[in-house]
Amino acid sequence: MTNKIEQLILATVAFFWAFLMWFSTAAFSPSIGQFYGLTTGQLALLASSAIWLSPPGRVLAGWAADRFGAHNVFAFVLAATGGVSVLSAYASEVAFLSAFEVLFVERMVVASAGATFVVGIQHVAQWFDEHEIGTAEGLYAGTGNVGAGVGALLLPRIYGTNFSEAFLHLGLVAIGIAVVYKWRGRAARDRATAETAKANTSLGDTLYVWTRYAAVGLMLAYAMSFGLEIAMNSWLPTYYADGFAGPISDLGFEGVAAVQTAAGTFAAVQSFNASLFRPFSGYMSDLWQRKGWTPYPVLSTSQEYSPRVHWLMTALICITVAMLALTAAGLAGLLPVSVVVLAVFGVTVSFGTGGVFAIVPVLFEDRPGTASGFVGGVSTSGGIVYPLVYGYVPNIHAGYAVVAVVFFVPIMAFYLWAMRHDDDPRDHGIGSARRWLGDRGGDGVAAAGGDD
Repeated sequence: MTNKIEQLILATVAFFWAFLMWFSTAAFSPSIGQFYGLTTGQLALLASSAIWLSPPGRVLAGWAADRFGAHNVFAFVLAATGGVSVLSAYASEVAFLSAFEVLFVERMVVASAGATFVVGIQHVAQWFDEHEIGTAEGLYAGTGNVGAGVGALLLPRIYGTNFSEAFLHLGLVAIGIAVVYKWRGRAARDRATAETAKANTSLGDTLYVWTRYAAVGLMLAYAMSFGLEIAMNSWLPTYYADGFAGPISDLGFEGVAAVQTAAGTFAAVQSFNASLFRPFSGYMSDLWQRKGWTPYPVLSTSQEYSPRVHWLMTALICITVAMLALTAAGLAGLLPVSVVVLAVFGVTVSFGTGGVFAIVPVLFEDRPGTASGFVGGVSTSGGIVYPLVYGYVPNIHAGYAVVAVVFFVPIMAFYLWAMRHDDDPRDHGIGSARRWLGDRGGDGVAAAGGDD
């Protein structure tokens, strides 16, 4: 026998470890760079490898969770990535290929553990009722995301520069958690709930969600928040080690191991705040909903959930301002100010991530797995692009402002355009509901939304 609390604990612990393993490469970036003799550009490429498989992986994992049961999918992904993490501990011993190329490919596979986010979202949703699902999902996502910060903070302190030993141990524990998840996990609270999830996995359902402008707008908003969060998790240790080498040295941190520890500590500030404040963002979305706040005249005001749309717009503005402030603090060479701004930045990111998934289940109530896979999957490509911009902009501090102007301003413009309609936003997209859903689409989106 099992219960929803046990299933929530299983999902949360597994997701925490998946995140810890996902960003363990970034925690050791200075020592990896020294060991392999990497340039800043190569380190940026290695940082981006954490995201390469995540977009298609999340889309596929979300569908697979509905189809085969979240506990089965989570256990498989965790065991597979854990096994490759063990292999990556011995990348330098491969004689017939470049050791760095082997490490890059193996760590890219290990990073696909991040695809488990949408699996856990689906699993928790299958066990908790509507009135408590917000809290449950907030606890799952927020606690799990802390794994990245824990890695940046603790792994260098535990293992020093011995990243190979860390990769070995992380992989072995992941395999152990996978065994427990498979043993104790259950797909849903009852058979009917599990069977309903299976029934909503058709190609038509998937394409219908993917072609809604509102879904694309939410996906871009998540790329601007969570995609940015994971990019920063990968990049920040390198940024502080290189961009503030002098101030960190003045604090008494000498040598690669000491600088790595200090840089990881600063980087953890963002990760912890982005994780710990995520449930608070859900609360703020609820508050705006209760108060009926709709301050932006361009956005829709007549939808039942319109205040949530306006709260997310506020979050996106805050993220953009924080990025510009990070560049300003860096160009001024002010390490303490940069860390303070980074702490605030982490909070603004949490506003975005929590705000997005306060809307997705409401807008696509009968297709939450498909919608979550799309929004939570494709958006992670931001984690590939942003570190590359950071690494190849001539001034290491200017990358944040470049991303804010070149990427975030257009994203906010599209979000405003996609969510401007006072009628049902699901009416607007490439093709009608009937085109993608056939007779189930009826004459409008209402039938597609909940009367299949």
